Amino acid sequence: MTSPTPNHPPFPNSEMVRREDVMLQRIAAILGGGSPATGEIYIGDDAAVLSPSIASWLVSTDVAVAGVHLDLDLFTISDLGFKAVMSAASDIAAMGGSLRAIVVAVTAPPGTDLEELHRGIADAASELHAAVVGGDLSTGPHLQVAVTVLGEAPAGGALRRSGAQVGDTLMVTGALGRPAAGLRRRREGAEPADALVRAQSRPRARMASGVAAAAAAVSAAMDISDGLAIDLNRLADASSVGFEVDEIPIADGATRQEALSGGEDYELLIATSDVEAFRSQCRHADLPEPIVIGRVVAAGTRTASGQPLPPVGWLHEF
Repeated sequence: MTSPTPNHPPFPNSEMVRREDVMLQRIAAILGGGSPATGEIYIGDDAAVLSPSIASWLVSTDVAVAGVHLDLDLFTISDLGFKAVMSAASDIAAMGGSLRAIVVAVTAPPGTDLEELHRGIADAASELHAAVVGGDLSTGPHLQVAVTVLGEAPAGGALRRSGAQVGDTLMVTGALGRPAAGLRRRREGAEPADALVRAQSRPRARMASGVAAAAAAVSAAMDISDGLAIDLNRLADASSVGFEVDEIPIADGATRQEALSGGEDYELLIATSDVEAFRSQCRHADLPEPIVIGRVVAAGTRTASGQPLPPVGWLHEF
């Protein structure tokens, strides 16, 4: 695995050249090339070349749209780039994988500050210890960042949503609601440096927690991207089970509703028959103690504190 070092050269506006080939050179300088392994090729050719793997490949794509996934009147374009990469990487974490490479495709209106956008992308890649190995750039009416992530999981060992069994314990890797609370606070005038606001603008994928879950052979896992209520229902659907939630871990400064349906937490939701095995793996990796929230039960029961828990959360409408 490679660890690119972000390179943030200054590009004075007076010297900006908007031609595609020049812009791509500037973006490549920002992203850096990392240190490719022998035989690997990253940015610079028509396609990246990656070494063979004996593990299972994990591939996922997310699209971040300005004004939908992040309000650029409240946050920076750099935040959008960072968030786009982290939200995509979270899908690899949910499968218990290690991130191998990142590909980024950007569609942007003329005049978009592409350098600043890619500085956010580079910062996220650096935190994830993964290289941006390629991508694409196009003009268009709306700013969109499509991120494809490639990860690896032990052959046959990728975690899935569909493995939860009656009697399993339900756990999450951290308290919920911080990003939703951060968005609320930013709208109320909180500064960008506010801790809750940063949870919205600069989320972190729980890569190490996913690896710990895989090492503990948990029954099922997924990331909480659209809210606990809707994502827990999705896991139950995939596994054909029900659930009983006793405790909803609410982050300091967040409301119960934000914890249930605010979304973008990127904590992991875990179902396991061996709580201590998962806790032990988390301790070994120096991770926060996972939180027990309830249990898996037979299909037909889906409750929180004894009341029905419908699948409320973030959904796109088409």
